[in-house]
Amino acid sequence: MKRNSYDIATYKAVQILHKTGGFRLAAQELKLSASALSRLISRLEDEIGTKLFDRDTRNVTITTQGKAFIRMAEQIINVSTNAELEFNAFLAARSGKLTIAGLPSLTAGLIPPLLKQFSEQNPNIDINIMDILSIDVVQAVLQNKADLGLTSGTIDTREQVSFLPLTEDEFVAVGSANGYLKEERTYNLSELITQPFIAMSSGSGVRDLVNAACMQMDLSFTPRYEVSHLATAGALISEGLGISVLPTMTLPVLGVSDIVCRPIRNFSFKRRIGVIWRSGKNLSPAATEFLKIVRSTNLFSES
Repeated sequence: MKRNSYDIATYKAVQILHKTGGFRLAAQELKLSASALSRLISRLEDEIGTKLFDRDTRNVTITTQGKAFIRMAEQIINVSTNAELEFNAFLAARSGKLTIAGLPSLTAGLIPPLLKQFSEQNPNIDINIMDILSIDVVQAVLQNKADLGLTSGTIDTREQVSFLPLTEDEFVAVGSANGYLKEERTYNLSELITQPFIAMSSGSGVRDLVNAACMQMDLSFTPRYEVSHLATAGALISEGLGISVLPTMTLPVLGVSDIVCRPIRNFSFKRRIGVIWRSGKNLSPAATEFLKIVRSTNLFSES
């Protein structure tokens, strides 16, 4: 073999000629003339010093040396193709757009430090945050409106959604500083629900867990107020209209500072926080990069 002057295009030409079994068909696939392909093969055979194909006016038959060359060519082509795909993914991960749907309490409290690290590593990716309710987070992911979702609780469509657990969010009693919870102590759920109670609306993950805790303790639960947004709950609590039981990650979203938080005795339920994405879907490079950051943080916990 005189020298290795052939390139990936030459390897592919040999591969396609062997596959098609004729110069005319191979030349059509390679978008060359048959004579140009013939000269390419002849020049290659001269360079390596051996015949790769036996050919006459009608037939092209690969030689033993040609078969060995084909095996080498396929390995080199595969390595080159994989390297090109990896490089393209590297470039794509550093440009484009990432859409994350999430509960407001998570997009306000959990996402910002993760996004800071992500943006430092991927400065050219635009980020869209969808602040929506839990059921809407799942639908946004299933309908390809969001690459990833941040949600809590159990997922009814688990066969369609992959779930990566991150952390668990404990519940606390929340009230105004001069109201019912002014005593710095642990409160029983049974005494909390006798007070004017500000509950999240039915169907929310928080409300479901509070209902489940009451059922577990055989407590009758009838809230005085029901609200859909945490900011509204915060305003009512701040005015001293009632108390609530909320996960700790929701507290920054309440939007008020003059409140107190107290531990609850025997409240065993916790909000399970995690990232979801559509099962069977190839994640975008940007989403893959974000998940790498999520997995590397101390929030991640095996379940």
